[in-house]
Amino acid sequence: MILVVDDDKNIRLSLKLILERNEYEVTLAEGPKEAMQIVRNTPAVELVLMDMNYSISTDGEEGLTLLKQVKVFRPEVPCILMTAWGSIDLAVQGMRAGAFDFITKPWDNGVLLDRIETAIKINNASPATQPIQSSPIVGTSLSGILATVARVAPTNAPVLITGESGTGKELIAEAIHRQSQRTNGPFVKVNLGGISTSLFESEMFGHKKGSFTDAKADRIGRFELAKGGTIFLDEIGELSLASQVKLLRVLQDQTYEVLGDSQTRRTDVRVVCATNADLRAMVEEKTFREDLFYRINIINLHLPPLRDRREDIPLLVNHFLRMACEANGLPLVTVSTEAIGYLQTLPFPGNIRELKNLVERALLMKGTDPPPTPPCEGGEWLLTASDFRSSYSSVPNSSTPLPQQGGVGSGSLSSMERNAIAACIAKHNGNLSLVAKELGISRGALYRKIEKHGL
Repeated sequence: MILVVDDDKNIRLSLKLILERNEYEVTLAEGPKEAMQIVRNTPAVELVLMDMNYSISTDGEEGLTLLKQVKVFRPEVPCILMTAWGSIDLAVQGMRAGAFDFITKPWDNGVLLDRIETAIKINNASPATQPIQSSPIVGTSLSGILATVARVAPTNAPVLITGESGTGKELIAEAIHRQSQRTNGPFVKVNLGGISTSLFESEMFGHKKGSFTDAKADRIGRFELAKGGTIFLDEIGELSLASQVKLLRVLQDQTYEVLGDSQTRRTDVRVVCATNADLRAMVEEKTFREDLFYRINIINLHLPPLRDRREDIPLLVNHFLRMACEANGLPLVTVSTEAIGYLQTLPFPGNIRELKNLVERALLMKGTDPPPTPPCEGGEWLLTASDFRSSYSSVPNSSTPLPQQGGVGSGSLSSMERNAIAACIAKHNGNLSLVAKELGISRGALYRKIEKHGL
């Protein structure tokens, strides 16, 4: 049952008609007092769709109070707020207070029904749902995250994936797409860090021939390319404030206009975003819009850095070795216990991407040597700690002790990361492209680390 709370009779009846046509059971309330009586006495209520104002006042305090009361008595029931676009700040306050989502008036029926379906599906999804077995994501420490992926993937809820560079955010985004109802649609990846503000609209929404200088032909935007599927917006923390406004509008209304064309088009995409930036801190610093943050952060998945999941290193190493051996036509390879122990002491500022590069370097260097004589047991090659040491070119200087498994202090880890980056910069004479490639991180991540450590 959906509870609709609004002081406007026409809006209540309109929503009742829309929802009942889509086979929802609906009950109506014209104000907070009546709404709370229903919430207290009707266990069947599974979602509340509520206005923010119920009197002459337009400050939204009545709506915020009602929201807080509902969350006290029925914390499990999702609440969707209705507010005017000009009062978007009220919706942001409501999201802080525990609302699931917000809708702007006048609403689009398709958007409204999609948000309601998403909220109910997520709330009713079984936490015991298991991820599909064909997932390429390796590691026992991510079982909780994969279970959440399996739970939210069948919905259309926006997902924000956070974590340091190289932790596997794109793999998680692909897993969400594969397990969604859009699995047969396209999966379109967009690196927002590589799109300038001046080209944002053209890249994302497309343009018509002649709409601006150098527009010599029509261009299809990324949202159109992703129609019926999933759009993955990577490095969303790099987006300028001007571009954030344009993205918010399309995520809010699910409509956009192609440059040079006045016709409004509807989107049909699942939005998954990723960032290695601290968006909450950016919101406080006014460099990231708070309303956009809440729009993309309905579901948040945080991936831990590799240094916090060292128990997964043996599984990851074997996985990367198997893939590299197949790709390069090399014989089977095993890794010594000593080598695994050595790898578990490394800081890996580039996380899984850096580990993968290190494993491949060690394997290829081993592959250039003559076959071992006599061969290892079973005829396999054996990678030792010395093989990885010789391939690990970003070793910190000897004055910095290597961290021990399970006992890494943040200070020593930070200094190790600084020394590793400094040594790599010196090695490549300041060529940051080569430095980023060797460390297994993006140039953007490298710039942030250089600034962080004052290099």
